[in-house]
Amino acid sequence: MNETERVEHYRKMTETPVSRLIGKLAVPTIISMLVSAIYNTADTFFVAQLGTSAAGAVGIVFSIMAIIQAIGFTIGMGAGSILSRQLGAKADREATETASSGFALALILSILLAVAGIVFRPQLMRLLGATETILPYAEAYAQYIFLGAPVMCCSFVMNNYLRAEGKAVYGMIGITTGGLLNILLDPLFIFTFGFGTAGAAMATALSQLISFCILLSFFLRGKSSVRIRLSAVSGKVKLYIRIITTGLPTLFRQGLASIANVALNVVAASFGDAAVAAMSIAGRINMLAFSAMLGFGQGYQPVASFNYGAKLYERVREATKFTAAAGTLIMLAVSIVCFAFAPAVIGAFRADDVLVMEIGVKALRLQMLLMPLTGLVTATNMGLQSTGNSGPATVLSMLRQGIFFLPLILIMPKVMGIGGVIAAQPLSDAFSFVVAVFFYSSFLKMLKQKSLEIK
Repeated sequence: MNETERVEHYRKMTETPVSRLIGKLAVPTIISMLVSAIYNTADTFFVAQLGTSAAGAVGIVFSIMAIIQAIGFTIGMGAGSILSRQLGAKADREATETASSGFALALILSILLAVAGIVFRPQLMRLLGATETILPYAEAYAQYIFLGAPVMCCSFVMNNYLRAEGKAVYGMIGITTGGLLNILLDPLFIFTFGFGTAGAAMATALSQLISFCILLSFFLRGKSSVRIRLSAVSGKVKLYIRIITTGLPTLFRQGLASIANVALNVVAASFGDAAVAAMSIAGRINMLAFSAMLGFGQGYQPVASFNYGAKLYERVREATKFTAAAGTLIMLAVSIVCFAFAPAVIGAFRADDVLVMEIGVKALRLQMLLMPLTGLVTATNMGLQSTGNSGPATVLSMLRQGIFFLPLILIMPKVMGIGGVIAAQPLSDAFSFVVAVFFYSSFLKMLKQKSLEIK
């Protein structure tokens, strides 16, 4: 990127009306998130055709995927938030150092995870809640997910960098290409080649490799504002601590999502394979619906961090209010559709299993009733993290899948049976919203005060 392009990009990020800028940046991120969620759902759909136990295996290994995402998103959002503020402050060399160091850190950590996962795969699958009938399917699926972990993790990092720069279109190209390829390869590997559940994981790993190559090419060819260079990798421990600290809310959000999924699988397993499969299917649909809000929020993040770095606090405040309001309306619309078509959606996966249908429809509909509340929660969490307020952002990120959900999923099924399993997540969403209102109000007041101080 030459100097003229840099100046033009700076003006775009600091002068374009925030509603238009967020909308423009959100479109590619929403597409990326939806495609990612769709190909994850496609895995569940195609594998579910092999039987209820196979469908349950996808839910078990989803915890591994969440761990890989936790590493990638923690480092990607942590370093991305820092480099976006550095670009806003016109510190381009420091931004390249941050990007290169974050990439190296993600690569090393994901390789360690892959090695440990392959060596201890059987024990890990049991720990994650696999029953004896689900275990063979889960092991086959997990093997290739672990092999693909380094490229998956680094793809998440690079995608977050591009979004942090305000160049989400490039990230969309890489992610959607891999996602669409995954959807095409799933039936080929699972049924045509007869690889079964392992075929779904092979398709995921191969498609992620393609995404990785496409995303890396943007950085190597100078299409991004920052570069990824071996020579720019920092030896300063302080930078890595700052990256992880800034990304800590994401680590807790993603890490607790993985722990929550394990707890859900373990508790659901006591009600049989049908319960595990039903909650897995409902969870994937929930994630598909929520990906619209995540994508919209990720369109807001570079606006918040870049303008915060440029000390344009009133623009950050305006962007936060717009994101919370628009996100709530988006999730309301999505929830109405999912609630109305819940039987058809769950039936597309396992219509021949009456128990899966019964549990899945109830779970999905109850989750959709509370889904609109995630608009304000997500905007507040992402706003705090993007502006470097990692302390309150971390607390807020721990609520939904940790502080509230874990006690609920452990206690409620003992009182309400399978109904407790179904109701745990919606109740957690309601409690999280109440706390988020306080953080949202405090965040807006802080931005207003900063804006007044520089006038």
